[in-house]
Amino acid sequence: MKMEEKFGLKVELSESQRKRKAELLSTPVEAVDLTKVHGISELVKAYGESSIQARNIGMCAEVYENMLLDKVRPTILLGVAGPLIAGGLRKVLRDMIEFGIVDAVVSTGAILYQDLYQARGYKHYKGNPEADDAELRDLLIDRIYDTYVDEEKFWECDTFIAKFAEKLEPRPYSSREFLYLLGKELKDENSILHTAAKHDIPVFSPALNDSSIGIGLTQYYHWRKMNGKKHMIIDTIRDNYELTQIVVKSKKTAAIYIAGGVPKNFINDAVVMAYIFNIDTGGHTYAFQLTTDAPHWGGLSGSTLKEATSWGKISKKATKATAYVEPTVSLPLVVGSVLQVEYWKDRKRLVFNWDDDMLKSIEIGGPVNPKG
Repeated sequence: MKMEEKFGLKVELSESQRKRKAELLSTPVEAVDLTKVHGISELVKAYGESSIQARNIGMCAEVYENMLLDKVRPTILLGVAGPLIAGGLRKVLRDMIEFGIVDAVVSTGAILYQDLYQARGYKHYKGNPEADDAELRDLLIDRIYDTYVDEEKFWECDTFIAKFAEKLEPRPYSSREFLYLLGKELKDENSILHTAAKHDIPVFSPALNDSSIGIGLTQYYHWRKMNGKKHMIIDTIRDNYELTQIVVKSKKTAAIYIAGGVPKNFINDAVVMAYIFNIDTGGHTYAFQLTTDAPHWGGLSGSTLKEATSWGKISKKATKATAYVEPTVSLPLVVGSVLQVEYWKDRKRLVFNWDDDMLKSIEIGGPVNPKG
């Protein structure tokens, strides 16, 4: 027993307490030294040795590295929500697909619609969050915080979607099948949907109706209804069935949650639904999330990965991390860090062999061979 004295107060710590104290005080925080940083990867590594949310960004990047280097080849599921296209992350999301560092995507309809909007040649514009919104309405300009889009061009895109749906056989489609066909229609090499279709990467949007793609499909539905014709429809239960099969047929699964929302819950529920196939996957082996939502409000977007373990969605032994940093800041850092160290070079794409809504197998395909 050692005794310390401070301001006349004697403090006694047992040997076991001394040992435990030494363990807890064994890893010092390292100052970020920008004179030694020459790229995103080095910056994120330096963040990982610092503290607060910078360290969490570094930890998320480390989890991502573990996903990519796992020899068992986990299926990496990316869930994206929020104004990511308006925020300038379209190419980042596209590159995650092109460089083979995600294997399947679950997205809000809004992200995919704005991807299509840009694939059609239209742009997002720098705006002002304090703008006169009444004036913007009169000018048919829509505001997304500090970003503007052209409402008239949205109308054109809605009609494009409606006309595209007219070409399809009038039957039920999963969002995956519909978005694959829509992606094949687009020619923009920087498009998320085009790139996913090119590489046969499944893209799901389980709340597709709650977006401007849904508006375009409603326009199509109305046309068909008024003319007494049969119509195609998005079958969201088929979405459940298809994504659950991906989880069930994967040796391991890894999850990336950007912002949260429906995509986050959908990726997690696919683990829960595995019981339909009499399988307990044990939960996602790896997971990280980038969010600004706090857990104490009780909402899903801010819920912790630890909480998800109680539902069986995240493995008890999962490698996981969360950074509470707005995704337009944090996602380019995390993705840039793994791209710069070129972990994609030794990866091969997964091949999903579908027969209608049945996933026959998941196989290891050819090398990534990205085109930047």
